[in-house]
Amino acid sequence: MNGGLSLTGDKRSYLIGQTEIAARALQPALYLVATPIGNLADITLRALETLAAADIVACEDTRVSRVLLERYGIRRRTTAYHEHNAQEAGPKLIEALAAGQSVALISDAGTPLVSDPGYRLVGEALEQGIRVVPIPGPSAALAALTASGLPSDAFLFTGFLPVKTGQRLTKLETFKQVPATLIFFESPRRLAETLGAMVEALGGERKAAIGRELTKAFEEMRTGTLAELADHYAAADTPKGEIVICVGPPEAAEDQPADVDRLLLSLAAEMPASKAAAEAAKMTGGQKQALYRRLLELKDRP
Repeated sequence: MNGGLSLTGDKRSYLIGQTEIAARALQPALYLVATPIGNLADITLRALETLAAADIVACEDTRVSRVLLERYGIRRRTTAYHEHNAQEAGPKLIEALAAGQSVALISDAGTPLVSDPGYRLVGEALEQGIRVVPIPGPSAALAALTASGLPSDAFLFTGFLPVKTGQRLTKLETFKQVPATLIFFESPRRLAETLGAMVEALGGERKAAIGRELTKAFEEMRTGTLAELADHYAAADTPKGEIVICVGPPEAAEDQPADVDRLLLSLAAEMPASKAAAEAAKMTGGQKQALYRRLLELKDRP
């Protein structure tokens, strides 16, 4: 896709290559529009039409967003909405929405509200009976997860960790036993220090991946154990660009037969055998039928 600045004044349109496309009218609503995390070609057609048609485009940084809008010939009114002015700008956006206008909310990159301000605005809009419409698209967290090679059936996005050492370790300790891949954003300046803290709190043998500059020219995915990655970045120069850290789940501890037997008998004292087996299967990851047979064997013992 290529675009340029449209010379259509306030005309609501966008450019695909040299083709100008008129944007259809939007119904009054708050539109949460995902934008590229690096490569501007990752914008969706629906996102382009929404941005071109919205009465107001609310941006985390209007200077950053202007690059995207000009690339696709979109000339819409923009206003700043970020963590430092949310208390002032938020009510004005709600007022515009209540008056029947359409507002498109975008962040500097990726999906709005993901480690960005906006959830209070969404909450207020919903309380006011204003429609909220997600326009899905790029997400740095999901891009890193899918390329990490780590389990993706369950994951926990935690955003940025605390900057202070003690608070960071305390926060990491709360994630130690979470049976899911953990996803963090981090500053390149703190990457080596954070990986060292992860080794201390989570264990150096955990599998992990570092995504850097995703979708950009110097995109990199580096994988290994936490200890290996911590050693690498401790010795390397400070990396450049946006960083996503993915940490695999802890190894599942194998339940000892005696522990499973005690669990089955404890559950069976409070519920029918079939339900007890089903509950034990959920808690241990075992097979329900095998646990049911084992429970019957235990009950038949003198």
